[in-house]
Amino acid sequence: MSERRLKWQCRRGMRELDVILSRYLEDHYPVSDDTSKRAFCRLLELSDPELNALLLGGSKSADTEIAHAVSLVRGHSTS
Repeated sequence: MSERRLKWQCRRGMRELDVILSRYLEDHYPVSDDTSKRAFCRLLELSDPELNALLLGGSKSADTEIAHAVSLVRGHSTS
């Protein structure tokens, strides 16, 4: 997926999600392995309420790829 499209998908209805996702995209995504990139792209397909619950609310996903992406983004946002 192109960087331009990813930037667009990081734009969400909630400012907090915009910031978290955009920072991850800019700082960490370019140096991520293919598995992590694929997981992040899948994460961006989720709705804002789902992202909010996973990234800000502490919910956990049963999908291992989504859970991997959540841990990467959460870990990046705290550093």
